[in-house]
Amino acid sequence: MQLPRDDTNHPKAEAFRAFIRDAGFPCVGAKSALTKGQMRILVARDITSAWDDMRIYPAMMAFAARYREKPDLFQSFAVVFEGPVDLDEEGFERHLWDRVQSLADKDAWLSHPWDRRVAQEPDSPHFSLSFAGEAFFVVGLHPNASRPARRFSSPALVFNLHAQFEQLRAVGRYEKLRASILQRDEALAGSLNPMLARHGEASEARQYSGRVVGDEWGCPFRPRSTEAGAPGAA
Repeated sequence: MQLPRDDTNHPKAEAFRAFIRDAGFPCVGAKSALTKGQMRILVARDITSAWDDMRIYPAMMAFAARYREKPDLFQSFAVVFEGPVDLDEEGFERHLWDRVQSLADKDAWLSHPWDRRVAQEPDSPHFSLSFAGEAFFVVGLHPNASRPARRFSSPALVFNLHAQFEQLRAVGRYEKLRASILQRDEALAGSLNPMLARHGEASEARQYSGRVVGDEWGCPFRPRSTEAGAPGAA
């Protein structure tokens, strides 16, 4: 595996920071991560290719290790791809899950445990991805996203730690933060995001790509064998 390089000054990283800083961008959590210097950005070549997966995965492991050492609120890991910029919403969604599957397969090959606070089965309302033993929620962005908040100039995947949502709940800040994001997103888009749901109400996998999907939608992710005692296990 290649060691993570420093992409801080890459033009795509600078463009992504400018996107987050824009006054209209609704996610105040991402703004906080950026302001605190706690948003790690890796620039990769092509979301349709496995070319950089062996760079992305060790960077993800390093991010999880840093969080465990210092579990401060508002930390994010973003992968910004140089292209392609012409994917439609279904195409972006397909390649998002290709990249996620590749990273999860590497995690399984290294025998990292699935975070037992969340479920592995993508149809479960308790599902989250898990890398290096930490659960993650993914936010996909790309140029042709229907929601303005997801419409960045390049494909991007932002990995947010599930533990941080629980930290916010524990200190009574989660609902206020969520309400602020929803209000700002509605002001930007002119409508509420129909895909948003709290963890435990519906599978968060339905939210990752940003595409509006119906009840018939099936997540393409292939989980590992369910571990006894995991949330949602039989």
